[in-house]
Amino acid sequence: MRVKRGLAAHRRHKKYLDAAKGFRGGRSRLYRTAREAVERSLQYAFVGRKQRKREFRRLWILRINAGTREHGMSYSRFIFGLQQAGVELNRKVLADMAVRAKEDFAKLVDVAKAALQ
Repeated sequence: MRVKRGLAAHRRHKKYLDAAKGFRGGRSRLYRTAREAVERSLQYAFVGRKQRKREFRRLWILRINAGTREHGMSYSRFIFGLQQAGVELNRKVLADMAVRAKEDFAKLVDVAKAALQ
């Protein structure tokens, strides 16, 4: 008895076409182009998750640098000073403080300055 594979193929095609909903033109209607588009989009998504981490770290460093320069200090000296003082706050928290809690951030800059002397 032979095996008819229509159902399996239909399910496989449907999976890709459902994932391609919202794509323009044949990329959402034609199986082959939809599959290519979906696979490429998944690759971009994978790469994008890595890039997002890099971009946020860059943003945090920018904000911390701007905050420290208001108090006459560079980013690298500030981070080194905090390290010497034993302050273990990550860049995400420091950047948030530099934007939202300027007084507390100023105290941290003083701590870093004291640790460097």
